[in-house]
Amino acid sequence: MAEYFDVLIIGAGISGIGTAVHLRERCPDRSLALIEARADIGGTWDLFRYPGIRSDSDMHTLGFRFKPWTGEKAIADGPSILAYLHKTVEEYGLRPHIRFGYRGCAAHWSSETARWTVDIERPDGTAFSLSAGFLCMCAGYYSYRGGHAPEFPGQARFRGPIIHPQAWPEDLDYADRQVVVIGSGATAMTMVPAMAETARHVTMLQRSPTYVVARPEIDVISQALRRWLPERWAYGLTRWKNILFTDKVYQRTRTDPDKIKKLLVDGVSKALGSDYDVETHFTPRYNPWDQRLCLLPDGDLFKSITAAKASVVTAVISGFCENGIELDNGDVLPADLIVSATGLRMVIAGEMPIDIDGEVVDFSRTWTYRGLAYSDVPNLITTFGYINASWTLRSDLIAEYTCRVLNHMTRTGTRVATPRLRSGDQAMTPRPFIEAFSSGYMQRTMARLPRQGDREPWLNSQRYLTDRKTLGKAPVDDGVMRFTS
Repeated sequence: MAEYFDVLIIGAGISGIGTAVHLRERCPDRSLALIEARADIGGTWDLFRYPGIRSDSDMHTLGFRFKPWTGEKAIADGPSILAYLHKTVEEYGLRPHIRFGYRGCAAHWSSETARWTVDIERPDGTAFSLSAGFLCMCAGYYSYRGGHAPEFPGQARFRGPIIHPQAWPEDLDYADRQVVVIGSGATAMTMVPAMAETARHVTMLQRSPTYVVARPEIDVISQALRRWLPERWAYGLTRWKNILFTDKVYQRTRTDPDKIKKLLVDGVSKALGSDYDVETHFTPRYNPWDQRLCLLPDGDLFKSITAAKASVVTAVISGFCENGIELDNGDVLPADLIVSATGLRMVIAGEMPIDIDGEVVDFSRTWTYRGLAYSDVPNLITTFGYINASWTLRSDLIAEYTCRVLNHMTRTGTRVATPRLRSGDQAMTPRPFIEAFSSGYMQRTMARLPRQGDREPWLNSQRYLTDRKTLGKAPVDDGVMRFTS
């Protein structure tokens, strides 16, 4: 018989660790386990090893609400974030609950037993199963098996290495080499200034530009608060300062996008000088926050460009050649090494097939319940963070909501919680899971994601202040989440 847990958490990254802490503190009567396919905790921060890996959100919101970030830098490097997660695991006694090297392959719900059975594969290929009353999918939103890597014409002709950041070789030496990084997202803008410190030159080759904003690596307000207040008070105040500022800026991009666009572009012009072609390389065709803004700690990319250690080329790739990349304007961009920072492959439910009484769930035909569950899918919650703010802000809220659901089930003696459409909900106008967001990694997967409705609770709010009310305070027994025994 499969080993049983009241709650099984898939993934031991930020979401899984945070969910486990909330469960142990708020639902101490529930047994739990975390399964992690990798050999260590950390998720993203253990997987990615490329140069300069760092947060693209401030650590006062990327950090957990229950554990203050005490590092000096508000924009932190990957190893520091990983160390923070390790400290969290040790401080809250989670390590005995984590099963490393357990890859979830499929999940099966039985209405007869009101349980999930999860097929597991060990690193040696052997298979077995675990069962659980409740599943928390905390495996993130992208595939750990490989990133998005489009095939470029003539790619096999290039004589040097072509590397995707998700599979970065630890022994790669790029000192004094000519490097081209294809991409314009957060990964590319992180790598370019980091590699430029030792490479001969690094070129960021982009098809179209992205909005960027420079921000101090050290939050001086946070540092001042820490000198005068207890650590938790200082952390909480800084956290709320950043939440409210980010929310205000985002709302202004919806109501007055031209003004925010001008502020962002003017900031780039000020950093790079009046002679730099900001119009071509740093002025996108879309409005701010129609795609994610890229954060530059202390303007590091700008410093690399002004020091002539890095450059930006905006052009379409015609093909690869032996010694570089051919552009559609006829130019050849020389390269000894090419980095394909072309994005992630977005997945649903940790790439695990899920069935209910033998019928496979087609998530594209479901409706999202508050952006965390699916219509007619019982006892399953998925953590999906914000696209316009820190991931952890929503991860914390979803974990707290999960605890409220479980405690309600304990109080009422029920075993199953399932979102069900009400009379009239079938007539809802379907909308994308994430609206007004044009990033390629999202658009490539949107058709496979659940639909968002036109009324509560079939909405996927992307606003923390709203979610604090709906996930944190609204009754869980709302007539849509049905509790049965």
